[in-house]
Amino acid sequence: MHQDRGVPSAPAARDYGPEPLIINITCAARQNPFYRAPLWTGRDLQVTLMSIPPRSDVGLEVHTDLDQFIRIESGCALVQMGKTDTQLNCCQQVGEHHAILIPAGTWHNLTNTGNVPVTLFSIYAPPQHPFGTVHETKEEAEKTDHR
Repeated sequence: MHQDRGVPSAPAARDYGPEPLIINITCAARQNPFYRAPLWTGRDLQVTLMSIPPRSDVGLEVHTDLDQFIRIESGCALVQMGKTDTQLNCCQQVGEHHAILIPAGTWHNLTNTGNVPVTLFSIYAPPQHPFGTVHETKEEAEKTDHR
């Protein structure tokens, strides 16, 4: 079992799943330099860390077969959700400590509205990305499109 001994100042992207893990998720999320990096992938759940640059977004998407949980650790963003990609009628400005719960089949996007990166962690149930998949940038993620 991996126990938290403090997150290094420049964390290496590593997927600790499916072994048990105890970690300071706030530190891990805030120190993650990558657009998307896995923290833990298990059989039924996946935790990813994300860093969204200023004026960038996750990208409008829908997961038809999974629920998603997002927690903002730093920065501020606009969250949009809705039943279709043209009816995003649930909109709210969010910041540190906000949680966003996205039911399967809900269109959603998160746009960084601040001047610093938005850091967050996201939980997918079941996992959404292949074990160990790291995307340093949004462009890299879009090329492989595991979302």
